[in-house]
Amino acid sequence: MTLYLHNTLTRKKEPFEPLDPKNVRMYVCGPTVYDRAHLGNARSVVVYDVLFRLLRHIYGLEHVTYARNITDVDDRINATAKQRKITIKQLTTEVTQWFHDDMAVLGVLPASDSKSSGIMIEPKATDHISGMIKMIERLIKNGKAYAAQGNVLFSVKSMPDYGHLSGRVQEELEAGARVKVENYKRDPNDFVLWKPADADDDPSSTFESPWGKGRPGWHIECSAMSTHFLGTDFDIHGGGSDLMFPHHENEIAQSCGAFPGSHFAKFWVHNGFLTVNGEKMSKSLGNFITVRNLLDKGVKGEVVRFALLKTKYNEPLDWSEKLLNDAKKNLDYLYRGLSTANVQAGRELAQNSDNEKIREFFIHYLDPLKDDLNTPASFTALLLLAQQCIEQPVQQAKDLYGFLLKETAAMLGILEHSPQEWFQGSAAAGDNVQPLIDARIAAKKAKNWGEADRIRNELKAQGILLEDRPDGTTDWRRE
Repeated sequence: MTLYLHNTLTRKKEPFEPLDPKNVRMYVCGPTVYDRAHLGNARSVVVYDVLFRLLRHIYGLEHVTYARNITDVDDRINATAKQRKITIKQLTTEVTQWFHDDMAVLGVLPASDSKSSGIMIEPKATDHISGMIKMIERLIKNGKAYAAQGNVLFSVKSMPDYGHLSGRVQEELEAGARVKVENYKRDPNDFVLWKPADADDDPSSTFESPWGKGRPGWHIECSAMSTHFLGTDFDIHGGGSDLMFPHHENEIAQSCGAFPGSHFAKFWVHNGFLTVNGEKMSKSLGNFITVRNLLDKGVKGEVVRFALLKTKYNEPLDWSEKLLNDAKKNLDYLYRGLSTANVQAGRELAQNSDNEKIREFFIHYLDPLKDDLNTPASFTALLLLAQQCIEQPVQQAKDLYGFLLKETAAMLGILEHSPQEWFQGSAAAGDNVQPLIDARIAAKKAKNWGEADRIRNELKAQGILLEDRPDGTTDWRRE
């Protein structure tokens, strides 16, 4: 089945055809590193991690390049560093590490320049200031930008098709609605490419330029980094729906203005908003949830990931305790199915049997994902595979379904643990469990049913649930 993606630029779902199948390129707007990643940030990262995994599967690991930037120069960073009385470098280093740690627990693939795993690049804005300056110079030369009072601004009226991505025609743009109106602007909607330094700025947050000391505007950062790594024309640009205007609209204007004849990104993919119990997530409402909040409460990262993917990526996602609990129950069932199978034996069966038939079977279970990243339908397919593992009477069939379950789940970045790790935790945490299970088995053999029940109840009080099997063995899991 062909991969289909909803293209914001055309307002419809289209078959994805890369510009070069041997060099598939995707850029996604990454975090501004001034605070912990919240669930809305995490949803975007997880969604495009799934797309990256799928592209690698379709086109080959060595043929996919994914760039997701780190914005480490920004007014919010300056303000937070001042508030915390630390340097900007200290802040951005600390928050970047927080981001990496939290995303790793959510199963997000790390940055790597290795072709053997697909190339995932994570450029920092501060490493590309010279490229931003060069792009701004090109825009001035091409008549798309102008300098004024130490600022450099993009002339929106120089791009007749400005607003095409978001559907906002220039006549409908309201002065001051999204941009600050200053007397040095030729048009109220012109936006900043370069801004002068303030007198009290940390010196590390300002840079030399032909227009004086200052720092880049937010929009030019992504244009410079994406074109540097992926070229002036590439396949996919992703990000949250909240970035469509003005950020992504301005990226298109800058990039096409700097490189006439370029279309910049061919596909624009946007993930939907996240609400909490039906309300917009905000600190003022007290419903602002970071990934770390959930991890510190003992919620497993894979549960958070599953919940973030439970709704189709480009639809709104309402976060609730029910969503989280349902995700945990679904993952428990998937791991239960996996626990009945020998995945390695299933792999060997697949390799030694009719490979074409197995390949078609595997493709069938990936079809929902290729249909515009339909993760809810993909989860349904996984649950059916787990059901097959549980209900199949023949062990070889269980093993084969278990292999298919594990392989398909890898596209979604789940089932990364062994069933034992999932249900029982670390080996050390279960050290006191097995002796009690052994004592209960001995009591049952001696027909000492009272003692067997006592031990079961003791374990249950500790949150340990026992599952007796027909062959006499006993499995356990944490409640």
